[in-house]
Amino acid sequence: MNYKTKGTCAREIRFSVTEDNTLTAVEFIGGCAGNTQGVAKLIEGMDINEAIHRLEGIQCGSKGTSCPDQLSKALKDYLNQ
Repeated sequence: MNYKTKGTCAREIRFSVTEDNTLTAVEFIGGCAGNTQGVAKLIEGMDINEAIHRLEGIQCGSKGTSCPDQLSKALKDYLNQ
């Protein structure tokens, strides 16, 4: 799935989900490379609901969101499809 982010330096998030709701191939386009690569590696192999629980609501400064928070929104959109 490709998700266009809102309010972050990363412009897009790409990811895949297996049949058992496990995250794979997480990739941020744009953003702080070290941070986004770190987040991607930490959640790959994680259950999608657990990832949402851990990432939702994380803030980046005064932006009101963050790359991890945007990923939680992308995952929620995926589940609601």
